Amino acid sequence: MRMPEIRKDWATNKSLYLMILPVVAFVVLFSYVPMAGILMAFERFSPKNGIFGSEWIWFQNFKDFFSSYYLGRLLKNTFLLSFYDLVFSFPVPIVFALLLNEVRHKQFKKVVQTISYMPFFISMVVVAGILIDFFASTGAITSLVESLGGPKGNLLGMPSMFRPIFVGSNIWQGFGFGSIIYMAALTGIDEQQYEAAELDGAGRWKQTLHVTLPGIASTVIIMLILRMGSLMSVSFEKVILLYSPSTYSTADVISSFVYRKGLLEANYGYSTAVGLFNSVINLGFLVGANALSRKFSSTSLF
Repeated sequence: MRMPEIRKDWATNKSLYLMILPVVAFVVLFSYVPMAGILMAFERFSPKNGIFGSEWIWFQNFKDFFSSYYLGRLLKNTFLLSFYDLVFSFPVPIVFALLLNEVRHKQFKKVVQTISYMPFFISMVVVAGILIDFFASTGAITSLVESLGGPKGNLLGMPSMFRPIFVGSNIWQGFGFGSIIYMAALTGIDEQQYEAAELDGAGRWKQTLHVTLPGIASTVIIMLILRMGSLMSVSFEKVILLYSPSTYSTADVISSFVYRKGLLEANYGYSTAVGLFNSVINLGFLVGANALSRKFSSTSLF
């Protein structure tokens, strides 16, 4: 674009550019400027000397992590928690949106939507407190599990129960809010397609299979690709609030390990290296998922 065209575009859309300026400033300040901190992954970082004055040790932090006793456990726990969350949490908002789309009573539909959105806006600390109370030795859910023949005692203190509780609570928190984008996609489907299907004798189930699902397929694929880009990123706030040394064997993930090494032990360079390694894995999953989607469908991010 030549300079006269740029000036003309600026004069025409000046208000739009000014509106987007705060967003651009936010992204630059909080997403791009902090990327200079990646240099700490290759340093024996000292707050006294700063990022550009600390000792440069190249890949020593990565070597220390790859030879760490905790490497296998961290990778396994992070992958399993994310994988279970993907398998069980990702489809629920889609199914919920499809079911809600079939509700014809508008007032009832609004009430259900509002109730389903509420858990998403509850503070993570409050959610963790609720879970700790409900799954304590005398908690309501623990008592119910015991009455059904399940294990007794503090369920959150049992390594085998941490993953089901973590994934189940994620579903409860996010399925309502996550369904918003699918509800929006459903509204974009042409009603004439349903009318044509109905004239051909298709019932509601066949209309869902042959009209609704193809209509939101591109949205589902895009959301899945984005989800794959954060496959190895587990909510460390929730993990830290819920786990304990007794559940480290199944609950300790890369992000919680970075928290302990970086903030509690002040080993900033090492924790940055671990976090960078995790980000590279996520990038690999994102690029791979996008390539597969582009190969087998017409939908992709890039």
